[in-house]
Amino acid sequence: MISLSKKYLTSIEDLTAEEILNLIEHAIEFKKNNDGNSSNQSLSGKTLALLFEKPSTRTRLSFETAMFQLGGNTIYLNSNDLQLSRGESIEDTSRTISLYVDCLVARVNSHNTILELVQNCKIPVINGLSDLYHPCQILADLMTILEHKKSFEDLTLAWVGDGNNVCNDLLIGCAKMGININAAIPQSYEPPQPILDVVIKESKLKNSRFTIVREPIDAVKNADVVVTDTFVSIGKEKEDEKRKSTFIPKYQVNGKLMGYSKDDAIFMHCLPAKRGQEVTSDVIDGKKSVVWDEAENRLHVQKSLLASLLG
Repeated sequence: MISLSKKYLTSIEDLTAEEILNLIEHAIEFKKNNDGNSSNQSLSGKTLALLFEKPSTRTRLSFETAMFQLGGNTIYLNSNDLQLSRGESIEDTSRTISLYVDCLVARVNSHNTILELVQNCKIPVINGLSDLYHPCQILADLMTILEHKKSFEDLTLAWVGDGNNVCNDLLIGCAKMGININAAIPQSYEPPQPILDVVIKESKLKNSRFTIVREPIDAVKNADVVVTDTFVSIGKEKEDEKRKSTFIPKYQVNGKLMGYSKDDAIFMHCLPAKRGQEVTSDVIDGKKSVVWDEAENRLHVQKSLLASLLG
């Protein structure tokens, strides 16, 4: 296992293609050897802090289980329970956390918080989700794609829906690995231009294709992988009705839309899913769906990431 060139992970952009592939390969090894009582105790004596401003199921469970199975410990920190809620600065909080633990996973409202934590912590910081990026999810997504497709070469991925944090990092990750990308996103809901610039640059380096279209059928046609996410991300609840009217039914991934993908295409969703909105139950429970492999792979990717940063 190689050491990462950066001792933090704010976005998939922080990783080289070689590092992404190395993390995935070691995650696959962890998965093969996983029995819930691993003999690999490489993180014995290490402590991971989880600082969460947002609710979580998969991120919290996967990191806590990963540390436990590798012999380490976790401390869960709800931001409302910390002195941050009473006005202590992120700088002082970062310095304090660095005195007690070996690594920090932060799930935050603003990506600026992640950047401030990285700047001030003396320990590795992992972005467990921010309003702009979700790198741990994308590592699991890429792992799932590689498991089912055996290679990234000549693949086409279709994104259908909002240009949100998952979309941002997925586009960057796919571009780095040379996957062709068709993204069906409504006008005014695209990722920020600086992120699109990164995707365009990485795609050119890998001689792959990246296009944004308005019609979901144009994106999904002959795709190898179809991916969507909620249309109303955490923090966007005030836009609920406007977003539903924009995205539903046009951008809903249903059986008819999946019919335009390749016969052996796979469907992915980071979860939680709002069934009947961004995806129908016949798709998420259907034969093309690999969402539960994708969810399980969060655990193995977290192990690989933590071992690289702390092992």
